Amino acid sequence: MEVYLDNAATTRCSRRAIDLMEKVLLEDYGNPSSLHQMGMRAEQYIKEAKKKIAKTMKVEEKEIFFTSGGTESNNLAIIGTALANRRAGNHIITTAIEHASVAAPMEHLKELGFSVTYLKTDHNGMISRDELASAVCEETILASFIMINNEIGSVTPIAEAIEAIKEKNKNTLIHVDAIQAYGKYHIFPKRMGIDLLSASGHKIHAPKGIGFLYVKDKTKIKPLLYGGGQQRGLRSGTENVAGAAALGEAALECYENFDEKINHLYEIKEHFINGISKLDGAVVNGRSGREAAPHIVSVSLFGIRSEVMLHALEERGIYVSAGSACSSNKQSVSGTLRSIGLPQELLTSTIRFSFSADTTKEEIDYTLATVKQLLPFLRKFSRK
Repeated sequence: MEVYLDNAATTRCSRRAIDLMEKVLLEDYGNPSSLHQMGMRAEQYIKEAKKKIAKTMKVEEKEIFFTSGGTESNNLAIIGTALANRRAGNHIITTAIEHASVAAPMEHLKELGFSVTYLKTDHNGMISRDELASAVCEETILASFIMINNEIGSVTPIAEAIEAIKEKNKNTLIHVDAIQAYGKYHIFPKRMGIDLLSASGHKIHAPKGIGFLYVKDKTKIKPLLYGGGQQRGLRSGTENVAGAAALGEAALECYENFDEKINHLYEIKEHFINGISKLDGAVVNGRSGREAAPHIVSVSLFGIRSEVMLHALEERGIYVSAGSACSSNKQSVSGTLRSIGLPQELLTSTIRFSFSADTTKEEIDYTLATVKQLLPFLRKFSRK
């Protein structure tokens, strides 16, 4: 039996997205900047994809910009906005549990002379409104928050955070890393007060190598790439037409029968947590239930290194992550796990299980039975 429980790392591309992508690649493969009919047809796919995505968030089509994925979207939002607004101030606020594609740009901006405040979190991965409010000042030009943490599934109360910021400085721009949240929550940037929002295709059953950045109209932002001036000059480079078309289709698809899909995810998650919590030495990190993301569960297993359990499960056809897949090849300990105060002995013993709407109860039962079977053997092996 093969069980894929690493959907926070990437998802299987949907058939609808694949079919549309194939049509573009084989039939309508013109360059959207070309003036002939083939180019015009390609350009129409870009327009249609922006229309589909904009519809899911109730924003304007011109506010959607295609990128190569979540990392580029986050970099463009953070660095581009900081550089464009430097005359207004040099202070930025973020959290201690951001994805590397936010944390690294912050370090880069610090090298350029910007000041960055990193908000701490409690053991559930939640920031303090009071600490956030006290961090805001006249120099604060940008605040960047991860909506769903990619390792433990904690959900940042975006509306509450924005309210706290705007009470102190109404001019502060808000960026939301919604890479794990888009498709799992209804997100309406204009209603919520979000100025920039990042999303990635391969987290919502679109292909890898495509994402988008929502930029509220008239937001001051500088491009990171210069060249042909595509996408209103903000993101030069020939557009990935096939990828954009597939992303637009996947965006529509993930919001169809939305409540049914999300309820299924929470049911699967609850079933998994109920089962894993009964196992000796297993600790679920962060909040559970509907206070947390519907598709991510972080579990620490006393006495077993993450990679040992990961490969033992892999041998039995179960695929999971040791924390974030984006940084799982690195030896450093997760900043998120440190931030939530995980005991030292559990920092390298944590596994992430992440589900999709296609995950079944039978797959969860098989996984739970396999983990239960492996625990005593691996602990015995680890002691030798």
